[in-house]
Amino acid sequence: MSATRSPKVADRVAPKGGEPTPQKPKKRQRDEDDGPPFSSLLRAWVESHRASWVDSLRRLGKQPIGSFFTCLVMAVALSLPMGLSLLLKNVERLGGSWQRAAQISLYLELDAGEREGQALVTQIKGLSGVAQAEFISREQALGEFQQQSGLGEALKELPENPLPGVVVVTPLEIDKAALETLRQQLAELPKVQQAQLDLVWVERLAAILKLGDRFVFGLTLLLVSALLLVIGNTIRLHIENRRIEIEVIKLVGGTDSYVRRPFLYMGALYGFGAGIFAWGILAFGLDWLNDAVTGLSGLYGSDFALGGVPVADGLSLLLGAVLLGYIGAWIAVWRHLRELAPR
Repeated sequence: MSATRSPKVADRVAPKGGEPTPQKPKKRQRDEDDGPPFSSLLRAWVESHRASWVDSLRRLGKQPIGSFFTCLVMAVALSLPMGLSLLLKNVERLGGSWQRAAQISLYLELDAGEREGQALVTQIKGLSGVAQAEFISREQALGEFQQQSGLGEALKELPENPLPGVVVVTPLEIDKAALETLRQQLAELPKVQQAQLDLVWVERLAAILKLGDRFVFGLTLLLVSALLLVIGNTIRLHIENRRIEIEVIKLVGGTDSYVRRPFLYMGALYGFGAGIFAWGILAFGLDWLNDAVTGLSGLYGSDFALGGVPVADGLSLLLGAVLLGYIGAWIAVWRHLRELAPR
């Protein structure tokens, strides 16, 4: 009686009493277990994002007037804080160098001559914390006083020059404690009768600029909140217009990230357009205002002019606008994504 072996048993038995050989898995089965290659996944991911970006751009192009005014409103809100910040920087530059504003005046004794004044200047330049020192002789001081006071004829009647020589010291940095220490050190030098440091108007200007910085910061927070509301409301309207389409996409298995992606690109495009418009508004506004500023500064014998929008600040404005558009769109979609479940 002969027993028949099953095919599976026969496959496992080696011929002539050898060791049983295991079956080799098929190549196709191994490829299916590994999944699609990374290059295919990357191409699919890039194609999905490209399609979402093109779709968002096409939908904005279908509503050119609405898209333009939305970007314009955002641009005005963006340009206000940036414009005020640029004006504050120009005010700091208008005030002149901080070192020059905090000069220390050393009034010398009346018997100090030209040679002693120059020697004192050389000694002061060697001190730490001193950027520059300049000697003004008694004759130069009297001539400047005659021109500025308008009492030239009356001063000529004086028997002798009552003004002392002056050494004007410009410090390296502006620090109230360090400046006071430097003033005391300079007051102890020979032939120095009085060392005067006037920081009152410098402190006032610094306080005004600090107040301006806080005002710009508060205004920026308010306008950023307004921008998020504007972009959020705009994206919400787009979501409502595509509600049925989104419900169908989710019904056939579309993920939340797939639904969210076109609206995020749309928010970023709104922000990019607003950033370009804001940059143009600032450049045109500063150029238009510069004509009046140069005319006014010319009346005071100054060549001061407003600076334009630096490229770094313009790029920061553009990047910030894109991020605000993206964040506003993300918040809007996140709030309404729960309502987009198919019914």
